[in-house]
Amino acid sequence: MKVVMLIDMDYFYVACEELRNPELKNKPTVVGAHPKEGKGRGVVLTCNYAARKYGLRSGMPISTAYKLKPDANYLPADFFYYEDKSKEAMAIIRNMCSRMEQVSIDEAYAAIDSLKDYGEAMAYGEKIKSEIKSKSGLPCSVGISYNKFMAKMSCESAKPNGIKIVSETEAKGFLNDIPVGKMYGVGSKTGERLERMGYHTIGDLSHAKIMTLIGEFGSLGLELHNHANGIDESEIIENYDVKSIGREVTFENDTNDTALITKTIEKLSDDTMGDVSKQNLSFRTVTLKVRYHDFTEHLKSKSIKPSNNSEDIKRVALELYNLHVNKNIKIRKLGVRVSKLTKYEMQKRLF
Repeated sequence: MKVVMLIDMDYFYVACEELRNPELKNKPTVVGAHPKEGKGRGVVLTCNYAARKYGLRSGMPISTAYKLKPDANYLPADFFYYEDKSKEAMAIIRNMCSRMEQVSIDEAYAAIDSLKDYGEAMAYGEKIKSEIKSKSGLPCSVGISYNKFMAKMSCESAKPNGIKIVSETEAKGFLNDIPVGKMYGVGSKTGERLERMGYHTIGDLSHAKIMTLIGEFGSLGLELHNHANGIDESEIIENYDVKSIGREVTFENDTNDTALITKTIEKLSDDTMGDVSKQNLSFRTVTLKVRYHDFTEHLKSKSIKPSNNSEDIKRVALELYNLHVNKNIKIRKLGVRVSKLTKYEMQKRLF
C-alpha cells in the first residue's frame, strides 16, 4: 500500500521562539521585520494562531500587521536558531520513514513502505507527531494520503497540530467544495483567472475540459486538471543537499546611495558565508538580487572557481552591482545568494 505523509511544522518560527520564551505561548506573536510603530518595511515571516485571530498572516506587510494588532509581540528572525531546530525535526522524520523529501525549512514529505492500511498509517503519523514534539518541542500537522498533492491538501485541513487521512475513495468528496484559490499550487493570479473562467471550487475545475485549461495555462493546465481530480504522479525524491544559501534585506527607505548599498552587499556576503561555513560547503555561483522601488526585480549571477571565502562573494556581488544595476533608480531590497554548493574538504598543507 502506498502511503505519503506531509509533515508540516506549525507556525514554525514563532514555535521556535516559544520554546526559548514560554511566556509567548498563546499570546499574539509575529516574527518578521521591525514594525517601527506602523512605519516599518518588510513583511511578516510567520505568526502564531493567536495573532491570526486578528487577521495577521504570513507575507503581510509588517506595517499592516501593526495596524491590526499593535500590541502583539514583534520579534526579529533568528535563522541560525531556526535552522538548528529544523535539523532536529528533519532528523527525526528521516529516521522514521523509508524515504523523505524536505521541501522547506519546516516541511517534508515522507514515504513509509511497511504500512498495510490507513489505520496503521494514522497510528504511525501520531507516532511521528509525538516524537517530534517530545524530542524537539515543536508542534506539527500531518496529512496522509496516496500521493503528494493529496497529502498536502490533507495537511492543510489538519492544521493546527492535527492529523488527517484522505483515502483515494474519499479524495473527490474532500476536494469538491474547496475554493479553487485554496488549491495547492494555485497562486492569487492563477486563482483569479480560474474564477473569471467560471471555476470557483476544485470540484468545478475537476470537470473542466483539459484542452481549455491547456489553452489558457499551457502545461500548467494539465497539472491543474490532474490535481483537481486528485491525480499526482510525482515521486518522493530524497534530498540531502542544500541547493542555495543567501540573505536579503529591505531598506528602511528606498535608496541609491552607493556607499550604503556597497556596505549592505558586504554585510549580506559575510552573513551568507557564515551560513555556508556552518554547513562546511563551498560555492561556485554568486547571485545578486535587486528589487527597485517600483517592485520590479532583477537577478544577476556569475560563476567562479569553487570557493569558501566571503571575499569572493563580496567581489562578485559588487561586480554584478557595478555592471548591471541602474544607479539612478532607488532600490527597495537587496539579496546575495550562492549556489552550486559542494562539501568543502580542507586540504593538508605540506611544509
